[in-house]
Amino acid sequence: MEQGKDLYEPLDLKFGYCRMVVAEPKALSREDDPSNWSNIRVATKYPNVTERYFAAKGIQVELIKLYGSIELAPLVGLSERIVDLVSTGVTLRENGMVEVETIAEITSRLIVNRASLKTKHKRINQIIEGLEAVVAGT
Repeated sequence: MEQGKDLYEPLDLKFGYCRMVVAEPKALSREDDPSNWSNIRVATKYPNVTERYFAAKGIQVELIKLYGSIELAPLVGLSERIVDLVSTGVTLRENGMVEVETIAEITSRLIVNRASLKTKHKRINQIIEGLEAVVAGT
């Protein structure tokens, strides 16, 4: 998603579930209404996804690209909100943050190079079919 590559994803592997979310400090969320956002500052490891998401909603966003513990950005005053991957939400809660919006639900996927799919179709289909059987539990 972040790189915007045109990939063929023939199979959801049904593991690695998480969500890409917008989160903010719990204290801010009490009086905050996302429908009133017009210009916000967001820290994230995923600037391209974040920019596309907010642009589609007509919200101007100032992006702060960070690596590491993104949930600390509001605590040190770098941003009011973050966009990050969340599995259980424990880390957010431990840092006084709450989820405000879900951008995407994420799982691990099998990806296939489109050129290889054409040139090695039979072999790649065997791999896909084998993985499908494992995922289905048969």
